[in-house]
Amino acid sequence: MKRLLCSTLLVAAAALAGCDQSDHNLSTTEPYDPQANVANSTAPVALPPSITAQKSYRCKDNSIIYVDWLSDGTARLKKDRAEPGTLVQGADLKGDAKSVSITANGQSCKA
Repeated sequence: MKRLLCSTLLVAAAALAGCDQSDHNLSTTEPYDPQANVANSTAPVALPPSITAQKSYRCKDNSIIYVDWLSDGTARLKKDRAEPGTLVQGADLKGDAKSVSITANGQSCKA
C-alpha cells in the first residue's frame, strides 16, 4: 500500500512539475508581423514578359539567327541558342513568329 501511495504521489508531482505557472498573453486577432509596414508600402512587382515562341531564321548571307518571341510583342535576337540575346523592337522588327522580317547586322532575315 505504501508503494502504491508513493508511486501515485511521484506521478502526480511529475505531472504538476510540467505545468508552467507564468502568465501568457495570447492575442486572438492578427499575428505580429514586424515587416508588415514595409511590405504594405512597396510598389507591386511586375513580372518580365514570358517567351511565347522560339524560332530560327536564315539571313541573306546564309547565316542563322535565333529569335525568342516575347508576350509583350517584342523579341530577343540571338546569334547562338545559348546566349541571352538583345532586345529587338520597332523598325528592326516587322511581323510575328509566323511571318517575320528582321533587320540584323544590317541585313534582312526572313522566315
